[in-house]
Amino acid sequence: MNTRDLVLIALFAAIVVVLGLIPPITLGFIPVPITAQSMGVMLAGCIIGAKRGALAFLLFVLLVAIGLPVLSGGRGGLAVLAGPSGGFILGWAVAAYVTGIIAERFIHEGQSESRQFGGFFLASVVGGIVVLYGIGVPWLSAVTGTPLLAAATGSLAFIPGDLLKAAIATLAARAVYAGYPLLPVRA
Repeated sequence: MNTRDLVLIALFAAIVVVLGLIPPITLGFIPVPITAQSMGVMLAGCIIGAKRGALAFLLFVLLVAIGLPVLSGGRGGLAVLAGPSGGFILGWAVAAYVTGIIAERFIHEGQSESRQFGGFFLASVVGGIVVLYGIGVPWLSAVTGTPLLAAATGSLAFIPGDLLKAAIATLAARAVYAGYPLLPVRA
């Protein structure tokens, strides 16, 4: 860990806080809101890599846990982490790590632009959607007492928006990588 790593970790935690300023959208049939903060998972993993991306989200979750209103809608505190959204929030660090691992393995200098776009999109979808839902949906089911299949089915409404977030994260990550590559190389 050097000074640059610490700055990038703090910067991405701050970016996620800023993404929380965008008001959440709540759907009536599921108690978890749609927020722009979940796109931060994809951005952090794809731009600064697995380790730094996960640490940025651990820092962010620490800010939430101590009660700072950094979540979308001005929420924060242990009660939020223990609620229906808690699994998704706690899963952000794991999802950022997986997103980063995939990006680090699939993105290399000298690749065609289309392969880089494909790698960033794959990393965003697998880490930022599949892994995140794999952690968040069972938590949602357990906290609300909803059967797992019903919670998973209700969560399908979020997939189109998450795919749009993955596309935006892909475009941003490719632009940053082209101008100022921060993604560590992994064999």
